[in-house]
Amino acid sequence: MKPKVLVLYGYGINCDNETSYAFELAGGEPERVHLNQLISGEKKLKDYQILALPGGFSFGDDLGAGKVLAIKIKQNLSQELQEFIEQGKLLVGICNGFQAMAKLDVLPASTLTFNDSGRFEDRWAYLKINQKSPCIWTKGIETLYLAVRHGEGKFIFGSEEVKERAIRKNQIVLQYTDEKGNLAGYPWNPDGAELNIAGICDETGRILGLMPHPEGFLISQNHPRWTREEIKAGDGLRVFQSGVNFVKKEL
Repeated sequence: MKPKVLVLYGYGINCDNETSYAFELAGGEPERVHLNQLISGEKKLKDYQILALPGGFSFGDDLGAGKVLAIKIKQNLSQELQEFIEQGKLLVGICNGFQAMAKLDVLPASTLTFNDSGRFEDRWAYLKINQKSPCIWTKGIETLYLAVRHGEGKFIFGSEEVKERAIRKNQIVLQYTDEKGNLAGYPWNPDGAELNIAGICDETGRILGLMPHPEGFLISQNHPRWTREEIKAGDGLRVFQSGVNFVKKEL
């Protein structure tokens, strides 16, 4: 049985087709659902095992990246989302989706603000995975090479207490590195994120927010050096496969 995946779209979210295709390749059964279909009750979160908030520019980022999307979800779907999470289902937020998740309080208290460079960063980034993390989405993965494209990706913890707990619980999942796997500053850390954080999870490991775009590297031809290196598949696909395979074992 294929896990049912709700891929949210609408109002400036523009990576929904790629994200849907990623889950399809990974063995899931994705469905693109407009935000208004959830708000009206036409579609129900409870009918899915995975919820994906894709990247893009929801509501034009007019009040800050992901802020309006988070407000719409809080005002209209707060109880449904809470029940979805309490049932142990999976949630992933990518880039703009991560920004919305940070404002929905489903991850350690934090914010994602303007890049230190003061500009939109569009580049590929090396990432290392915390092997002690409980994150379901990155099990068995040690490193990733993914594209980043954002103007507000600088991760900052809400307090030192939250930071210390996240470190203790191994909730820091992905960190920006140089090509040798060492933590490094700009341009390796494209936004100046605290502790080079590119992705973080909740304490259960079922909820992941990340700034890089795994849906942007699904096949070898997505890689900038695919003609020069032997690349058989995309790094990003492994993230979606991990999530889908976990749910398959529970169905």
